[in-house]
Amino acid sequence: MASNKYDRQRVLVTGGAGFLGSHLCERLLDQGYNVICLDNYFTGQRQNIFHLMDNRQFEIVRHDLVNPIFLEVDQIYNLACPASPVHYQYNPVKTVKTSVMGAINILGLAKRVKAKVLQASTSEVYGDPAVHPQKEEYWGNVNPIGKRACYDEGKRCAETLFFDYHRQNNVNIKVVRIFNTYGPRMHPNDGRVVSNFIVQALNNEAITIFGDGSQTRSFCFADDLIDGMIRMMDSPEGFVGPVNLGNPAEFQIRELAEQIIRLTNSKSRIEFLPLPKDDPLRRRPDISLAKEKLGWEPTTPLEKGLGKTIKYFKELVSGK
Repeated sequence: MASNKYDRQRVLVTGGAGFLGSHLCERLLDQGYNVICLDNYFTGQRQNIFHLMDNRQFEIVRHDLVNPIFLEVDQIYNLACPASPVHYQYNPVKTVKTSVMGAINILGLAKRVKAKVLQASTSEVYGDPAVHPQKEEYWGNVNPIGKRACYDEGKRCAETLFFDYHRQNNVNIKVVRIFNTYGPRMHPNDGRVVSNFIVQALNNEAITIFGDGSQTRSFCFADDLIDGMIRMMDSPEGFVGPVNLGNPAEFQIRELAEQIIRLTNSKSRIEFLPLPKDDPLRRRPDISLAKEKLGWEPTTPLEKGLGKTIKYFKELVSGK
């Protein structure tokens, strides 16, 4: 990156007002980039980026990525897509369009301006995995006609498009597969276990667990995840991925609920509900490739990350 302020690289972050997108915009600004935040505010929220608006290197564009966008940029992080079941199942056709048409539009832009482009893919491409832990070589076990398919298959198709644009048009791509991530600025109604459990615990409501709570997830703190994404973008041109980014420490959902009850001093009890169809029973990344190629692994312990996330939600619930 050039040091002259007039030669700063311009970075486009699609979905930049979302949970992860806003953290990424903030980090890139701290590193001296000019940042363009693009969002249609379906799940992104203005309050996530409000504190950045006075920064002269920060620009906001309201736009739906289903439609083409014409900008002059050096790098693109494509995070545009609702990422929680509550949101992506609300309008499944729109979810597929965002993943597929959005990828086409972003790749067309990257091809035109010769920008480096990173796709924020997902561990959901593995579906309900028959291999544990999940390595990048695993092709997945996805139901192509289930209720989750709009997201799972949309992201899988987006990966296909990225690699075809790379092979056919020499577009400089990077692909990361993001596992469960949590932290401040999560949407309180996104239906994810961490935000669900924290909001329920703070309100002393019953903590609802789908299934018997023995299913596992691996929780990566947002700061660690953003570090991995930027390292991937800055990696040598010949290395395109895909690369798993997530925390290899595996926790049962019931363990998570009990820990959140303890950390919030909540009076909540645990309530068990039927497990949704196609919900993965085990999810843990093999991050050997990220360690080898990026020198990356998460460093934030779950209890510390939960403490920061609980603090954020306490302020949100209290109206601060």
